[in-house]
Amino acid sequence: MQTTTLSFANIHNHGELFANLFRARRASFIVQNKWNLPEALGMEYDQYDTPASRWVAVHQFGQVMAGIRLTPTTARCGVYSYMIRDAQKGLLDSIPHDLLYEAAPVDPNIWESSRVFVAHDTPQNIRRVVHAHLITEMTKAARELGAVRVLGLIPASWPRWARRCGLEAEAAGRVMEIDGIRNQVVSINLAEKMH
Repeated sequence: MQTTTLSFANIHNHGELFANLFRARRASFIVQNKWNLPEALGMEYDQYDTPASRWVAVHQFGQVMAGIRLTPTTARCGVYSYMIRDAQKGLLDSIPHDLLYEAAPVDPNIWESSRVFVAHDTPQNIRRVVHAHLITEMTKAARELGAVRVLGLIPASWPRWARRCGLEAEAAGRVMEIDGIRNQVVSINLAEKMH
């Protein structure tokens, strides 16, 4: 099992991995969750998949088992910035605007994690290991990018696994139901792990 952080600058070094990550996202979000998202060539994508972002993939023999997208909170592309902030500004119909307790930050040391998934066909007996690899690589990549904090809109069950993964996390917004799933914005403190 491998973990790789992809960027527009290094995708040429990883063969089909970048495309396979977007194919796995399609399988997870469009096929499995039945979300109405953009797709092309069997891949899911949105306005936040820009050169400013990074993508973490857990993979084995070309199969993507899990993934996360990291986007700086300073990102700008047309009217869009990053998903949580744009939802708060009312630019996204699918996510409530009152998802945060405070104003969404714009700070080079804060990154957003989004499009978090573990592939549906990942065997149950290795799902925890895959998830641990995903979180470990996300934390490492975010720190290397200068992040001291990561914001993520994730399932509200996060307290069960955050400590197990060694994350110092706290609620940054209310619990909301989105497409039948209870979600919450969480703030992950990476400052303690910088040493």
